[in-house]
Amino acid sequence: MPSPSETRRPLVLAAVMAAMFMIAIEATIVSTAMPQIAAQLGDLHLYAWVFGSFLLTQTATTVVFGKLSDLYGRRPVLLFGIAVFLAGSLLCGLAWSMPSLILFRLVQGVGAGAIQPVSLTVIGDLYPARERGKVQGYLASVWGISSVAGPLVGGLIIGHLSWPWIFWINLPVGVVAAGLFLVYLRESVERRSRPIDALGAALFTAAIAALMMALTEAGTSAAAAFWPALGFVVAAILFVLQERRAADPMLDIRLWMQRPIATTNAATLLSGMTVIGLTAFLPMYVQGVLRQSPLIAGLTLTLMVLGWPIGATTAARNFVRFGLRPTLLVGATLLPLGATAFVALGSETSPIVAACGSIVMGLGMGFLSTAAIVIIQDSVTWAQRGAATASNIFARNLGSTLGATALGAVLNYRLVNPVDGPPVDSGQLRRLLDDPASLGAGGEAIRDGLQHALHGTFWTVFAVALLTLVLSLFVPRVSISDAPRELAVE
Repeated sequence: MPSPSETRRPLVLAAVMAAMFMIAIEATIVSTAMPQIAAQLGDLHLYAWVFGSFLLTQTATTVVFGKLSDLYGRRPVLLFGIAVFLAGSLLCGLAWSMPSLILFRLVQGVGAGAIQPVSLTVIGDLYPARERGKVQGYLASVWGISSVAGPLVGGLIIGHLSWPWIFWINLPVGVVAAGLFLVYLRESVERRSRPIDALGAALFTAAIAALMMALTEAGTSAAAAFWPALGFVVAAILFVLQERRAADPMLDIRLWMQRPIATTNAATLLSGMTVIGLTAFLPMYVQGVLRQSPLIAGLTLTLMVLGWPIGATTAARNFVRFGLRPTLLVGATLLPLGATAFVALGSETSPIVAACGSIVMGLGMGFLSTAAIVIIQDSVTWAQRGAATASNIFARNLGSTLGATALGAVLNYRLVNPVDGPPVDSGQLRRLLDDPASLGAGGEAIRDGLQHALHGTFWTVFAVALLTLVLSLFVPRVSISDAPRELAVE
């Protein structure tokens, strides 16, 4: 357990914000530069794997590093994660082909899998729940700023430098974060023999990686998903057998099955599905059906990304007053409320309607995610907090992967099997989005087919959002602790 007051909270908080900023800006800044990167490196058919590889290793290793931080302390795991992330960033900038870039993004994802859960765990250690509101607002602002700064910085780098700097700008930020953690984060972890369930960690990572690969491939080809799915089944069986015999199992089933953790993580997983549905398919609707520019499509989605930190900051400043469970329920209620805007969209609807739904869902995610992490952290002791925090991040990431696959399958099915009109293939869809004039008179039929297909996808998003609210009702009340901090500061 961490000991005496040698930690300086403001400086450690600054280190956490710097480390989280590297993770937060990663998606938006890389997205901005990827067209130029792909044009230079080639292999456009591997485009999606530049993003998927990062998410794959991040999700697969999150729980492993959460457990390790409970065993060995937060600082060594954080320093290891930052070192791996920076090494991956350096190598990404040196990539000579698309496969090499994907390989180095896998390395980056491992670092992110350590940084994100353990950074949030440090905040849970440093601040009791009644003091955590302002801090959660600071962390939410990091994600909000990165959502705006990412595309801007990415555009400036592409315009005035070269694409490797998209990755290399992480280096000074990471060095500063590591230095602050090294100097100011003081822990005293009990020195005793700790058996490491290395085999369990390896099998869990392999199982989750295989599951995500299977889900990703299932969206395009059932045959291609067979071998990853088989790998998942084999690794999962071996993992369960290993955990039953391990003296100190990597995954504590009893922890995950505690009612506050199980119910909160279930709601978090479903909320991740709703968000990815909005992220993946709203821009397509705004451009393809509403005939708006990519800029307008991006702005409708940006409102969700901006609504999220606003909701998180508001929730963090008020959950002490109203309670954690009511705050969670407010967020869970806003999700289906916002999703109704997308169900109501039509070919003549103003994009303002989509923007309103987007910001409401962003606010909902801010309320829900903030309350969820505090509920989970305050339901366990210091020795379990890393694993518990990681379980919540894992649930959200897995929900995003499941949502992308399931909602993509709904869209593809309705495009190929329309209720009315001819089926729409991928070539026609690409022309509709890139050059609608090239379709001539047949463009309207394709646009109608896309509208009906996306309408079914939005109904699915609404149903999942409604189910998120139902599951949130089962989250028990968790009292806000006034216990002394378990990482003392001066």
